[in-house]
Amino acid sequence: MASICINDTLTDDELGSILSKLENDKDKEIFGLVCKRWLGLQSKERKRLAARAGPHMLQKMAARFSRLIELDLSQSISRSFYPGVTDSDLAVIADGFRCLKVLNLQNCKGITDKGMASIGGGLSSLQSLNVCYCRKLTDKGLLAVAKGSQGLRSLHLDGCKFVTDEVLKALSKNCPNLEELGLQGCTSITDCGLADLVSGCRQIHFLDINKCSNVGDSGVSTVSEACSSFMKTLKLLDCFRVGNKSILSLARFCENLETLIIGGCRDISDESIKSLAVSCRSSLKNLRMDWCLNISNSSISCILTECRNLEALDIGCCEEVTDAVFHGLGAMGTEMRLKVLKISNCPKITVAGIGMLLDNCNSLEYLDVRSCPHITKSGCDVAGLQFPDFCKVNFTGSLNEPDVLL
Repeated sequence: MASICINDTLTDDELGSILSKLENDKDKEIFGLVCKRWLGLQSKERKRLAARAGPHMLQKMAARFSRLIELDLSQSISRSFYPGVTDSDLAVIADGFRCLKVLNLQNCKGITDKGMASIGGGLSSLQSLNVCYCRKLTDKGLLAVAKGSQGLRSLHLDGCKFVTDEVLKALSKNCPNLEELGLQGCTSITDCGLADLVSGCRQIHFLDINKCSNVGDSGVSTVSEACSSFMKTLKLLDCFRVGNKSILSLARFCENLETLIIGGCRDISDESIKSLAVSCRSSLKNLRMDWCLNISNSSISCILTECRNLEALDIGCCEEVTDAVFHGLGAMGTEMRLKVLKISNCPKITVAGIGMLLDNCNSLEYLDVRSCPHITKSGCDVAGLQFPDFCKVNFTGSLNEPDVLL
């Protein structure tokens, strides 16, 4: 019986159908090792790629990976390489990867507005762009992206300190489907810019304005009302102008809120937090409120008893909080889901309070008790406290912190 060669029998479409049924990336790579023909098919079907390459290599990659939708050229802070991604690279990407939907350029510090103009001019299908810490970028380049890539759903600009309200105005006008926006450290952003943003972008569910020191109650309240049914994550770390008005607005409009970061917002007090706890009792999962110095037992107790799905809580440096916050946990009737609790620098919480917590919480994975003078490892041992087997207790700062509340 004559042997049959699979390459003589199956068409490219049939081989492509086989490839499409491989779910594991490693299996797809092995598929491409069979022969040149199969490698060519595997290359055309590849959707994601992470690489470090100059213009010449990028041109070859564009020819080989013609249907690529996700390209990651990001650099780590500790392992960046010279000269890194340049404007010339971005010109090649804009011309060669026309199907691209996701582009990650985080920490590519060499790119400028010229490169962004290329992206805006060539990648009309782009949906996600990360240019965090590309510190040379200004409004000029990002305006080109907003105008040219009007299908944007995710844009991360953390650390781009030259960004102003003009970019938010352009996003509002051109990118109505925007869902995620990262602006951490963009200190020129103001309440007026946020108002402009949500006049056109009303589907935002993730907004990071950590350390945007010119944002206050007016901007946050406008955002919470405009994006009420969509907002799930709001980050306001060290926005010292944010106070109770913002929290009350979130409580009124954003009942689906899951993550709220308000660390360093020192004007926030108990009454607004209690309103938030009641309104978001079913949705709130992560709450960071370290250095909210006006917070006391009443609001923290309300959070712990009302928010049944709470998984992470940071009340570090809230110096008025005592063991009393844990007294009502036994009356909840349901097991707590808390996984992360940070109470560093809370001098009035003792081993007794931790004991009450453990009696009602078997899910705890990380507990930060640094600089709590009444909570030590030896004290916990003497009290016979039994932490869950998988729980890490940070007594001295020697453990890596989970990033859920960053």
